Amino acid sequence: MGRLTARLLLERGVPKSDRLGRVRSLDLSGMELLSEHLDPKLLCRLTKLQELDLSNNQLETLPANLGLSHLRILHCSNNQLGDVTVLRQFLKLEELSLEGNPFLTINDNLKVSFLLPKLRKINGKDASSTCSQVEILNQELTIRVTAHWEKFMAALGPEEKAEKVQADFVKSAIRHVHYGPESLSEFTQWRARLAAVKRLGDVPLRLSSTKRMCTSLPAQVEGSPAGLSDSQPALQMEPLHFLQCHSRNNSPQDLKTQLWACAFEPAWEEGCSEATSQTVATCGGEAVCVIDCQTGIVLHKYKAPGEEFFSVAWTALTVVTQAGHKKRWSILAAAGLRGQVRLLHVRAGFCCGVIRAHKKAIATLCFSPNHETHLFTASYDKRIILWDIGVPNHDYEFQASQLLTLDSTSIPLRLCPVASCPDAHLLAGCEGGCCCWDVRLDQPQKRRGCEVEFVFSEGSAPARRVDGLAFVNEDVIASKGNSPGTICLWSWSQTWLHRGSQSLVAVVVLARLQWSPTELAYFSLSTCPDQGIVLCGDEEGSVWVYDVRHLLTQLSPPPAPPQAPTQILKWPQPGADGQPVTKTMVNMVVANTAFTYLAALTDSNIVAIWRRC
Repeated sequence: MGRLTARLLLERGVPKSDRLGRVRSLDLSGMELLSEHLDPKLLCRLTKLQELDLSNNQLETLPANLGLSHLRILHCSNNQLGDVTVLRQFLKLEELSLEGNPFLTINDNLKVSFLLPKLRKINGKDASSTCSQVEILNQELTIRVTAHWEKFMAALGPEEKAEKVQADFVKSAIRHVHYGPESLSEFTQWRARLAAVKRLGDVPLRLSSTKRMCTSLPAQVEGSPAGLSDSQPALQMEPLHFLQCHSRNNSPQDLKTQLWACAFEPAWEEGCSEATSQTVATCGGEAVCVIDCQTGIVLHKYKAPGEEFFSVAWTALTVVTQAGHKKRWSILAAAGLRGQVRLLHVRAGFCCGVIRAHKKAIATLCFSPNHETHLFTASYDKRIILWDIGVPNHDYEFQASQLLTLDSTSIPLRLCPVASCPDAHLLAGCEGGCCCWDVRLDQPQKRRGCEVEFVFSEGSAPARRVDGLAFVNEDVIASKGNSPGTICLWSWSQTWLHRGSQSLVAVVVLARLQWSPTELAYFSLSTCPDQGIVLCGDEEGSVWVYDVRHLLTQLSPPPAPPQAPTQILKWPQPGADGQPVTKTMVNMVVANTAFTYLAALTDSNIVAIWRRC
């Protein structure tokens, strides 16, 4: 479609007239319009226009000065819109359609409800509930910005320059003022910015002649439970939510659906070292759920009848639109019994790709930390495959390609790219032990066997199952299964240094952590590297928490007795969170990067969310 003309607008306008100023309804749908085709000088002549249909085009934005002051109905479905703030120019808008814009989220619905006071319908639905939600959020965020202002001002000194203080306050409010679920974080940050700017306009900035300090009492910490480590104080955690979101037909009587894996969405905020996430994905049965930990709300639920999901993993893809603009997509990969990987666009709520990866079930999968499109899948066929999932095309479809095939002598259970060299080596905890593969893509051989097998005591054979494996920092690995009742911390660099040309290598153990003496297997451990935390569930429904920061630089041989946990979180008694809860096994437990939320999966179909006090 070329440039719009007055003649074309008259032909497609109603009522028919020879003057643009008399047109009240205009249909410009399905014309392959780009944003640059909307000429404000031409469209502003539609002074009486009340209804405009721009659906089924390729618009990425709307001009900010269209001048359509009487517009009441606007259809923008099935475009490429990425920002709705430009709609604030249509103050009389009553009905708005935005469906089919893949870059818009629930945050944008809240934004338009805030910006357009007369809006009655969004996407054909009554907007009153959304407007009420925005009003509640607006009131609470205003209160919190005001409280943050007082705290911010109390810490200022007289040497601070007013202009810098104003800019710093806005940045500080955006970063620290939070309310509502993680899915609304974009809206709350946007609204917090507006509230912070308004606060600066309402209250003159006067710096005190003497510096005032904002003081707070330290949080009260309980003493270490009997028999636990005294080297680190216990962490205060409280149970927050208990969910049965994977139940068949949403039945509360379903205590049999098995939950297999969970993973927190990484915080993709570039340049923000303090960024963290409170959104966790869980899988079990035929469903994958995405949960906001603060509220306990299931934000998204994806079902695949006949499937049983065993593993989930997150990545963020940089997608380039037709106009050359870059967008960031959160993609969740989920796989299981059928040997297929489903690539889920979480915010848009649909599956945009399926990889038929293996003929047998997929036990686990993980993305490369260095390459956002590189995905490892490990199967019961005793193979690990490295895929390049690529980026979706303009129809939001993936075209995956196979890069490497790694053969294992036993079933791989856990995958772990080596933290210091993820492009060179991959570790896997397997039914037969712990193995390592060369995954360099510049090598000619595209099918490879295990390069090294690790043993955990001199002269022993790698015969024991390793069902837990994760890096605690760039060098130290936590593994479980090789020795009953303990978790092993060992050094990758020191172990690799002593390897030489051997294919069977004894690990250099830094410490052993005391764990449950159970003979049961498949309790997966996890780590929180930024906090130096190791986590593992057990058969009694407890969560074992280890603060191992003091052990990470230990060079001397480990002491004879294993180190006790910092804390053991016990399964709550019936009645916690208002629900009867029975004792159960905790199969898997993970925490977000800041260790503010913890999610635990049980064998009785319960997702337990804990919060750090």
